[in-house]
Amino acid sequence: MNRLAGVTSPYLLQHADNPVDWWPWSPEAFEEARRRDVPVLLSVGYSSCHWCHVMAHESFEDEVTAAYMNEHFVSVKVDREERPDVDAVYMEAVQAATGQGGWPMTVFLTADAEPFYFGTYFPPESRHGMPSFRQVLEGVTAAWTGRRDEVGEVAGRIVRDLSERSLAHGGDGPPGEAELAQALLGLTREYDEKRGGFGGAPKFPPSMALEFLLRHHARTGADGALQMAADTCEAMARGGIYDQLGGGFARYSVDRDWVVPHFEKMLYDNALLCRVYAHLWRSTGSELARRVALETADFMVRELRTPEGGFASALDADSEDAAGRHVEGAYYVWTPAQLREVLGEEDAAFAAAYFGVTEEGTFEEGSSVLQLPGEAGESGGTGGTGESGEPGRSGGPDAARAAGVRERLLAAREARPRPGRDDKIVAAWNGLAVAALAEAGAYFDRPDLVERATEAADLLVRVHMGPVARLVRTSKDGRAGEHAGVLEDYGDVAEGFLALAAVTGEGAWLEFAGFLLDIVLQHFRGEGGQLYDTADDAEQLIRRPQDPTDSATPAGWTAAAGALLSYAAHTGSEPHRTAAEEALGVVKALGPRAPRFIGWGLAVAEALLDGPREVAVAGPVGGELHRTALLGRAPGAVVAAGEPGGAEFPLLADRPLVDGAPTAYVCRHFVCEAPTTDPEALARALGGAV
Repeated sequence: MNRLAGVTSPYLLQHADNPVDWWPWSPEAFEEARRRDVPVLLSVGYSSCHWCHVMAHESFEDEVTAAYMNEHFVSVKVDREERPDVDAVYMEAVQAATGQGGWPMTVFLTADAEPFYFGTYFPPESRHGMPSFRQVLEGVTAAWTGRRDEVGEVAGRIVRDLSERSLAHGGDGPPGEAELAQALLGLTREYDEKRGGFGGAPKFPPSMALEFLLRHHARTGADGALQMAADTCEAMARGGIYDQLGGGFARYSVDRDWVVPHFEKMLYDNALLCRVYAHLWRSTGSELARRVALETADFMVRELRTPEGGFASALDADSEDAAGRHVEGAYYVWTPAQLREVLGEEDAAFAAAYFGVTEEGTFEEGSSVLQLPGEAGESGGTGGTGESGEPGRSGGPDAARAAGVRERLLAAREARPRPGRDDKIVAAWNGLAVAALAEAGAYFDRPDLVERATEAADLLVRVHMGPVARLVRTSKDGRAGEHAGVLEDYGDVAEGFLALAAVTGEGAWLEFAGFLLDIVLQHFRGEGGQLYDTADDAEQLIRRPQDPTDSATPAGWTAAAGALLSYAAHTGSEPHRTAAEEALGVVKALGPRAPRFIGWGLAVAEALLDGPREVAVAGPVGGELHRTALLGRAPGAVVAAGEPGGAEFPLLADRPLVDGAPTAYVCRHFVCEAPTTDPEALARALGGAV
């Protein structure tokens, strides 16, 4: 009997009609394996994973394969986005045993949840040196029935090896100037000067490293840091990884030139990149950065917002093409013939040149991914001129024509079969979206975006926090899931609440952040200030997961450190400040050696070195001084705004008006500058570089 009907995970629901007798991750599944004396087959994936769909179609929908699985295994399906703790523990084992990992992840376990054989995708027939899935199943069955002692020894050794892994978290304080300079040097060495970004193919958007570079430039004035950030942002915005018609970023580029994306669109990528481009605009005035930030925000609201006010997790990479095949990228790519069909001969020729559509194609079967080709630097301005120069985007003779072409192509694309959407609400990713939309709305005078951020934050409080401020990881259709929030949920949601508090002047969001961060201190913190991904009262797995490295999103460890630091700056709380500083010990250890993989931790360290600065604006929320404070570039500066004498924010206590005019107070390191009523003086005080 397949037991996946009625769960909240769209990924699991995709498998609810499989002939496989799937179980969700539960104690009952392992009890069943013990009763039947069979191994557990653990399959982990997520709804927008292309190869997860492939393996499901090839194997899990196959009656013969399913019958073998049902006879010889208890099969357990896990959504890695819903249970990142389960995914992390077994992915660590897979990577330790095989040197690589990925999804779908396939792990065979004993009834005690101890792993003994691993893999990722297995094809239906053996090829390219990979055994077929049936061969793997038969081999594991033979080992289980004929060599049980050996299986037990392997499982025990793997669990011991995992439990003996200790994490050096620095231990001797947060990073200083030397470590951050070394991190910058490390990024410079890995930087792709020709194409932007870091490393080779596949190339992922380095959103957290870009935040570090922008903050480092703001604090030190290092032009090279800003140039790497600006050039990378321009390369991505011109590439196929960015949706040139509808806005928003794909997960990654399969090539070094940002041309061909893996077409799935994730909420977390778009939230993080919306914020990066908004911050780049704040630093440089780049019209390109402004446009991309707003288009990405609008994409999230248009494509990912759910009826409950939250944001869905992802759009699939795959959709139906004109022939009815379910293939990757079908919704997004174009051939010259398709352009002619929509636009006519002349406008199609213009669009082909404008978007880089060729007869040979840049993707599969002669199709092309839309780009904005042109020589590097053609857009000008990402380094600070504020002029875009993009054809059709900022004026010029072809502006109206390009806008019309884009509008017609977008309308035609809307008629194509749409990619599937994972409607699951993930707390952490919605926290990232709240922060991005709140700031973009404030920067660009878009109160509607601030409203959407507030509605998502309301959903997190109503559905995910519950009466005791303990977060649940996911919800769907307004119904909370069953799984406890992990550290990244607490850190990212607190970050979103703090950003919303700064923008709206509503101190309740500061209070909600405090509730969450108190739980971090109580349940996620270990000796010496190290942090764990799961609470001390969460379900006990074979290892308590603990990963400080940033991957697709900020690590829970670094996200919590950043939120703790900001909350301490708002409130003066020494325990929260101490916890942030101790947590940043891991950045001191890893930053100089692996800066690409701890970018958010480095960004938080920049804020710590700069103070962070505390800005109190006694005066109207949304007024000129408040807006100036929000646009300050000082790394991690916290902003509290409201009428003097109000109780919304501790920073506003004893902050009177000067001569009856709105007044700003800037403090850091226990020293306050003279209050000012002059927006230009405030802007200078928050410029960052000292």
